[in-house]
Amino acid sequence: MDFSRKPFYLNKEDISWVEETFDRMSLEEKIGQLFCPIGYSTEPAYLQHELLDKHIGGLFFRDGMGEEMHNTFAFAQAHSRIPLLIPSNLEAGGDGAAIDGTAYGKQMAAAAADDEKYAYRLGKIACSEAAALGINWAFAPVVDIDMNFRNPITNVRTYGSDRDKVIRYAKAYMKGAAEANVAVSIKHFPGDGVDERDQHILTSVNSLSMEEWDGTYGKIYGELIEEGALTVMAGHIALPAYQEFFNPETKGQLIPASLSKELLQNLLREQLGFEGLVITDATPMVGYTAAMERNRAVPYAIEAGCDMILFNKDLDEDYEFMMEGYKKGILSEERLTQAVLRILAAKAALGLHNREREGTLIPPKEALKILGCEKHREWAGELADKAITLVKDTQELLPVSPQKHKRILLEILGDFPSNERVKTTILKELERRGFVVTLYEPEDFSKGVDNVRMIKEKYDLVFYIGNIENASNKTTNRLNWYTFFGQGNNVPWFVKEVPTVFASLANPYHLFDVPMIQTYINCYSNNDCFLKALVEKMCGESEFKGKSPVDPFCGRKELAY
Repeated sequence: MDFSRKPFYLNKEDISWVEETFDRMSLEEKIGQLFCPIGYSTEPAYLQHELLDKHIGGLFFRDGMGEEMHNTFAFAQAHSRIPLLIPSNLEAGGDGAAIDGTAYGKQMAAAAADDEKYAYRLGKIACSEAAALGINWAFAPVVDIDMNFRNPITNVRTYGSDRDKVIRYAKAYMKGAAEANVAVSIKHFPGDGVDERDQHILTSVNSLSMEEWDGTYGKIYGELIEEGALTVMAGHIALPAYQEFFNPETKGQLIPASLSKELLQNLLREQLGFEGLVITDATPMVGYTAAMERNRAVPYAIEAGCDMILFNKDLDEDYEFMMEGYKKGILSEERLTQAVLRILAAKAALGLHNREREGTLIPPKEALKILGCEKHREWAGELADKAITLVKDTQELLPVSPQKHKRILLEILGDFPSNERVKTTILKELERRGFVVTLYEPEDFSKGVDNVRMIKEKYDLVFYIGNIENASNKTTNRLNWYTFFGQGNNVPWFVKEVPTVFASLANPYHLFDVPMIQTYINCYSNNDCFLKALVEKMCGESEFKGKSPVDPFCGRKELAY
């Protein structure tokens, strides 16, 4: 390994630090560096005794308030002999790192705005706000391709279905991240979005042929590796075509990339030329846990070609499995050495060794002022204005107004914590414009239901909002209804009786389930900027400007009418 070359670009002093640090490490420290666990408490005693005492190489936390996260990472870095990689899911803005960070917008919103600068701003906002907390590693950008509209976990997390657009927008994100000195992790190798299932609950499959993969995902990874991506996240996703090409004996076996020498070493390292750090996706996922006994899978993931393990079923147990696997020869000395050196080289590439010496691993608290700053909020507002897409309005309903559609039945579909915020914001925006809004509540069918005359007398417009967010461990993010043999006002039986409009805040493919609704809008994100812009556009106060980066008609011609 030549750490002076791409993607590390280390100088002689940096390389000396890597080599000298490695030479001073005990076996226990080397084993510990292979782990990037998730933290469940910010209490110092927990951080020290449950995590840092294992000599971990990285530390991940779900987003909390900015100051709390800043204090947590400051403690962790101060009590770690070797500086920590501190990652975050920075896919949609600074709110991926801190609750009080900027909610910018999902990747697909940037693609719908149809200018790479919006992907650059996503990287800039997300990574600069994260860096203010002490975070130095983005688990982003997502470089999957939206090939299958039924996939429950990709859609708005991607830049769409066009390979070249994914490449351009991922590079733009990487530029914003680099300016914040935050490493990226392109994911989820070898590529999600082909299967209609989620690797959180099984080993999903990229079923493309070798030629098809080379022309799509292979092209994406090749260009982003050439661009200098420092790390790659290996998914629990099988790629049978290449797996069997490199090792015919594996034919018929479903092997996730995170446990495949063929995909990690033959394809990613040798064919694509990637020399950077490889981290698994979260190893509590069933796509990983069900593929191999865990006492073997933990050390074998490193032997197969990963350099770090993300999350644990139990850190103590996984540490023991890794140590036992090393002693039994499942994890070789060669691969342990390579993995630890790459981890140290990644830290050096970020300058963590120098920043530790200077006392700047964690910025001063004044840096937290960037969270949700005015400039970032302005950028979020501009993105919402440019991204929201009118997919169809064949009934020529828009714009709506209190003069024509005063009485609105508002239905929020979804069961997510954000539903309350969505409801409150939309209700406020409609009412301040003079609409009289009734919030839908599930009916008590024993007390009767509205007939045609009744619903026409009560409402001038029915407004559906699909707040079906991307969420792991779901088999689908399709629409479900509260209905009794077609009765009730939740299911859209009344589209020929009362004007009806549907706006999706997340899944861009909901039209598949409501083809009867003739006015349909895709928003791609559900933060307040998008909610306010949605109402403005429905009321004709601004134009719809977004261009769909996927086929919202799902290949069905009849959905366009």
